[in-house]
Amino acid sequence: MQSKFLFSMICYELRDAVGDENISIRESDKIVHSVDHYWAPRMLADHGILPPQADIIVRPGSTEEVAKVLKIANYYSLPVFTWGGGSGSQGGALPVAGGIILDTKRMNRVLDFNENSMTVTVETGMIFQQLEWYANERGYSLMHYPSSIACGTVGGFLAHNGIGVLSSKYGRIRDMCVNVEMVIPSGEVLHSAPVPEHSSGPDIKSIFVGSEGTLGVMTKATFRLFKMPETRKFHAYLFKDITDGIAAGRDILHSFKPSILRLYDEAETVSIIKKILGVEKRGAFMNLALEGDAEVVTIEERKLDEICAGYDAVNLGSEYGEKWWDSRLTFFYPDHMLDVPKIFGTMDTTASYDNIEKIYWAMKRAVEENFTGVRFIAHFSHWYDWGCMMYDRFIMDHPPEDPEEQLILHNKIWDKAIREALANGGVINDHHGVGIKLGRLMKEQYGNTMIVLEGLKKTLDPKGIMNPYKLGL
Repeated sequence: MQSKFLFSMICYELRDAVGDENISIRESDKIVHSVDHYWAPRMLADHGILPPQADIIVRPGSTEEVAKVLKIANYYSLPVFTWGGGSGSQGGALPVAGGIILDTKRMNRVLDFNENSMTVTVETGMIFQQLEWYANERGYSLMHYPSSIACGTVGGFLAHNGIGVLSSKYGRIRDMCVNVEMVIPSGEVLHSAPVPEHSSGPDIKSIFVGSEGTLGVMTKATFRLFKMPETRKFHAYLFKDITDGIAAGRDILHSFKPSILRLYDEAETVSIIKKILGVEKRGAFMNLALEGDAEVVTIEERKLDEICAGYDAVNLGSEYGEKWWDSRLTFFYPDHMLDVPKIFGTMDTTASYDNIEKIYWAMKRAVEENFTGVRFIAHFSHWYDWGCMMYDRFIMDHPPEDPEEQLILHNKIWDKAIREALANGGVINDHHGVGIKLGRLMKEQYGNTMIVLEGLKKTLDPKGIMNPYKLGL
């Protein structure tokens, strides 16, 4: 801010735009909005070091109020960081340049529920679990079940093009989204095409979805609805190794679409099998779910057994899958999920079937051979006709004491592993997004093609106020 007087005048304009009660400059509010689920700010806070903070927290309650706030911010060249539930793991919402946190959670209304078209239109500040419950009460589901469903917002999931555990059958959030509304810094309200499938030029919706708040603020979205499945059946198999498991997963996807397909590497398999059978067995454990019409699922179950038997997989029944489904969110609750003081990261990447195992071994070697005391585990949990996603993690139980040394080490591990993914046909990230954590690697992935994203940024946000330093922009 240029002066205390100018700061006061800006605060007055923002209060006039959204109401006195929806502006905060309290230190406690600024601290709350400075830590998300990215490892770095959590590590700093754990050491008593305050992460970067915004100057003002603003809570608009409508598209019109968002437009007013952005026009004010644009006039004064103030950075704007859109904040939903603070559940992101890439630092995508962190206010690294001060300015305004635009908290969307007042925009939490269902605007339309259309049973004829099977769509629902909502404001983007709504916690996604609330939207799912709303649909469930009416006999429907959005079929988007990420681990952060209870604390992430509609807009947050759209911003990084997130994915849920049922993605192999129903797709990612972009596939479930019909259209979106977005406000850009000029205050103009933009809309994608009313329907998601067309040949009316490039898909504007896909430009907005995944843009991580760098182009504007998404304020409304329409989603597909699905009828609740008649049945959901779980199955588990043990393969001799991930080579056979990946090949079987490919064959399954080419035959039918399971809602869940999770294949674990040997390190995770040993732990899982011991829980199920009480003995140690090595190999690659696969957990699946089939759902929909009961008669169709019965046919899919028969075909599933045939495919897995072709790879000499051991059928382990349904118990583990049912337990996993019932506790799928518990894994991410406090005292269950990874947290400081450990150093850790989830380096999910996606590749074609001919590259994904190669990437697994390259990243595993990069982590375990170059960094003492760091282990690597992985599973493959979102599958496509052409390839699959690897959800891989590095974990260091006993990091150095110095926080600066920890941050440097954390970044080095990320760089070493992700560059191996890129070198072998993978991408920077599958579904957690880029944020500030991985922005430095965007040009390494896209090369001179980055001019497309840079051109959009310069056109829609010429002053560069929207979520600066994220997504490599």
